[in-house]
Amino acid sequence: MQCRNCGTEIADKAIICYRCGTATTDPVRKAVPIAPKRSPLLSFVLIAVLVLLALYLGQASRFAANTDYYKLAAGLCAGGAAAVLILGVLRRR
Repeated sequence: MQCRNCGTEIADKAIICYRCGTATTDPVRKAVPIAPKRSPLLSFVLIAVLVLLALYLGQASRFAANTDYYKLAAGLCAGGAAAVLILGVLRRR
């Protein structure tokens, strides 16, 4: 048998060519395509926006008449930022 890549004479039962390393038969299985990694930029932007909003609402609660609403909104924004951060870390594992 001859190698289909380099033309070297090889044994009939050979799996690969000893000279160039080319396989003598086609692969039985195809390789699984690797999905490209997503950019973490969206997560960072979302966390930054939520933290800045929480800081703004926390400062606004100092000067507002109804401070409970602003404190609740600031806490929710900070909690949302923490949740996005935790989910991003867990997803990478």
